[in-house]
Amino acid sequence: MTATLTQPVATEHTGIPLRTALRTALRTAARWTGALAGAVALFAVLLLAKGVDPVAALTGMVAQAFTGPSLEQIVIKATPLILGAMAVVLPARAGLTNVGGEGQILIGAVAGAGVGLAVPGPAALPLMLLAGAAGGALWAGVAAAMRLVVGVNEAVTTLLLNYVALDVMLYLIYEPWKDPHGSGQPATRPLEIAQRMPLVSGTAIHVGIVVALLVAVAVWLVLRGTSFGFHLSVVGGNPEAARRAGLPVARLILAAMLLGGAFAGLAGAVHLAGVEFKLRPGLTTNIGYIAFLAAWLARHRPLPAVGAALLLAAVTVAGDSLQLDSGLPAATVNVLMGLVLLAVLGWSRHARR
Repeated sequence: MTATLTQPVATEHTGIPLRTALRTALRTAARWTGALAGAVALFAVLLLAKGVDPVAALTGMVAQAFTGPSLEQIVIKATPLILGAMAVVLPARAGLTNVGGEGQILIGAVAGAGVGLAVPGPAALPLMLLAGAAGGALWAGVAAAMRLVVGVNEAVTTLLLNYVALDVMLYLIYEPWKDPHGSGQPATRPLEIAQRMPLVSGTAIHVGIVVALLVAVAVWLVLRGTSFGFHLSVVGGNPEAARRAGLPVARLILAAMLLGGAFAGLAGAVHLAGVEFKLRPGLTTNIGYIAFLAAWLARHRPLPAVGAALLLAAVTVAGDSLQLDSGLPAATVNVLMGLVLLAVLGWSRHARR
C-alpha cells in the first residue's frame, strides 16, 4: 500500500508567545554577532602577520563600504549574488548540492549576449533575460540528467561543468563573436543602450535588483507554502521514503535543478545587461562561488540569503581598500569571506548542540 503525503496547513509554529520569539531572535542575533566578531578577530591576526595595522585596515574597509557611491556598488554587486544564492537554496531543499552556479551564470550571460547580438532594439532585453534563464536551466539539466541516469553526484558534475562553460564563452569571444571593430581584446561588441537594464531613478543601480528580490520572495513563498516546496523537503529528508510514498522523486530532482539553473542563468543575463554590456574574460568574477557561500551562510533559507549576499557584497566592495591603502593582494578579501562562513556555520552548529 502506498502512503499518501499531504502538506500541513501551516509549515511554521504559530502559537509561540511574542516574548519567547523576541528572546530567540535576540539570542540568534547575539550568536551571529559573536561569530562575526570572531571572524574579524582572526582576520586581524592575519593582517598583523602580514605587517599591516589591523585597526587602520578594518577602519578603512568600513569607511570604504559606507560612502554614498560604495553603497550603490554593494547593491549592484549583490544583485547577481542574490539570484545565484537562490540557485543553491532551492535545489538544497531537495537534498542537492549545486556547485555549478558559476558555469550556469556564464552560460546565462552567453545566451543573453547571443540574443543581444541577434535582436536589435529594446525588444531584446526581455528575450535576453528569458534566454539567460533557459541557458542556465539547460546547463544545470545536464548535471541533473547525469545524476538521474548515470548516478553521478551533482556536486561533481556541476563543479566540472563550470570549466566547460568558461571554455564555451572563451571560444565564442576569441572566434565567432569577437568584435571586429574592438580594440583587439577578446570580447563581443557592446550591447546597444536600448538593450541594457534601466536604472533606478537618480542612482547607478539597475532594476535587476528588483528582479532579484522578487525571485527571492517567490522562492520563499514556494518553499514555505506550496505542495511543491513540501515535496522537495520530503525528497531532501529521505528520498527513499518519498519514493515509497508515491512522490515522483526523479521529476522533483529534475525540477529543482532546472529551476536553480534558471535562477543562475538569469543572474548572468542580468549582470550582462546591467553591468558588463559585453562578454569578456573575467565576466563573472567568481559570482557563482560567492553566491554559493551566501546560500550556505544563510543555511539555505531564501530571505536570510538576501542578507548574506548583501554582506558578502559589502565585504567585496570594502576589500578594495585593502589593495589601495594596505597594499594587500586582492585574494585577501576571499580569506575574510571564508572566515565569516566558517565562523557562522561553526557557531550555529555549536548552538544547535
